[in-house]
Amino acid sequence: MGYLAGELIKDDEYNVFVNSSSDPYGWNTIAGTGAGPRGLGQTELATVDAGASNSIRAASWNSLLAGIDNVANHTNDSMTARGQVTAGDTIKVKAAVATDLATLAASVAGGCVSATAISESSELRSAAASGRFAGNHTVELSATFASGNNLRFFFNAGGKLRVKLTRTGNGGGSATSKDASVDELITAMGNFDIGAQVSTRSGSGETLSTDGFANGVDDLGTSYTTIFLITQSSGTYTSMTLKGEAKVDNATYGTAVKVTIKMTLTDADSGDSEFTDGNTASVDQFENFIGVTDFALHTMAPTTAQGLNPVYTVSGTAIESNSKA
Repeated sequence: MGYLAGELIKDDEYNVFVNSSSDPYGWNTIAGTGAGPRGLGQTELATVDAGASNSIRAASWNSLLAGIDNVANHTNDSMTARGQVTAGDTIKVKAAVATDLATLAASVAGGCVSATAISESSELRSAAASGRFAGNHTVELSATFASGNNLRFFFNAGGKLRVKLTRTGNGGGSATSKDASVDELITAMGNFDIGAQVSTRSGSGETLSTDGFANGVDDLGTSYTTIFLITQSSGTYTSMTLKGEAKVDNATYGTAVKVTIKMTLTDADSGDSEFTDGNTASVDQFENFIGVTDFALHTMAPTTAQGLNPVYTVSGTAIESNSKA
């Protein structure tokens, strides 16, 4: 089948455009239930019954063209300009339908990284240290979905889990030099986002000691994968690190319903004793300590603003652990 513009379309060719589950992928695989990295949870289109008629109705053809345009609006892909048809018209292959479907299939399989109809949620979980600390602050934050398909639809459409880190003084205390080093790590991480196929940080700077940003939810297993390890390099405490890890409850993308993110801020510097009365010499009692750090969980959720309807998001979140030492 050449799918040449101007040729009369056959019923079996139309059904490939709609329902093929292998390359070249059809619209239902790309935008319907699909499997693995393909599928957005949209209402699927019906195929035609080749045994009943060789005719392709205008409504069916127009539904396919409209579906292509809707998904393209969300993925921000440019599609070939084509007009729709009316009842009674001879329905011919429109220009580059197969090419446009292949473009959409690649965008969805990549996690719709160019989608802009994505909205950041309010803070869903806040895991703050119980006070100043000298050692480490480790938290585990989880997001659960109603089903494995819902998880896939969320991430395939460009959804992400986002972690932000902030630091405050203890009881309003002034920042220490060690706090300044923490702040540099916070800037280096920025927003930590886990997507379908890749993860990102919006910050820059310091030393990226481990770079696992090529991993997304589709790559995760049931044990933690290190996404990044940032080591403080420009300040006083160059042994200080910030690590982000993630895992799922089932290694099969489409079966997993829970994603857990583990964040660890570590101060490996020795000599972190607390200054006591009579030995402060005008130095902050907690000069060797880090202020209160807080890991917050957000979602970056797909919206209906540019063509998708319905859209999917998390059904629940939790703080699995929160400890400082």
